[in-house]
Amino acid sequence: MASDRRTLLADAALDVLADEGMRGLTHRAVDRRAAMPPGTTSAYFRTRASLLTGLVARLVQLDQTELQTMAEELPPLRTVEELVDGMVVLTRQRLNGEGRRRSLARHACAVESVRDSELRELLVPRENAGRKAVRLFLATRGVTDVENRTHTLLTCIDGLVFDRLVNGGEVQREALDGLVAAALR
Repeated sequence: MASDRRTLLADAALDVLADEGMRGLTHRAVDRRAAMPPGTTSAYFRTRASLLTGLVARLVQLDQTELQTMAEELPPLRTVEELVDGMVVLTRQRLNGEGRRRSLARHACAVESVRDSELRELLVPRENAGRKAVRLFLATRGVTDVENRTHTLLTCIDGLVFDRLVNGGEVQREALDGLVAAALR
């Protein structure tokens, strides 16, 4: 029950952060969002730092699950077009609905992690099926320095998502085509 309550509170904290920003993220705001009695969040996450750590751990868990599911649903990447198709799907997921909310929270936490090494460590890109698929795709095309190219490609995609979060709209397929072409050079 305690881990279920912690998950519920972390999900509520994600919602508060997405809606109200870092300044709006308080124990009381999370209690209200979770429809819990005052003091509940504080009982599970004693400090603001522990609340942020719990929120980020949950965010990473949700992101990893999303990437694993996506990798399982998409066919193996054989062509550049298939890789870009997958990236289009990912960017749309990250810019709409719950994915948008998580993206807003993720970027707010990334800025906060500049001053918090524990958050920064939690936010370090994790190994997942999506990252493996991109790495394998690049390796089978003879790309040298596959690790750095994979990291750079995925970081650039995150940057495009951030730009669209701030400025609105969708990530254009042509931009993704260009990123893949650059990674393959």
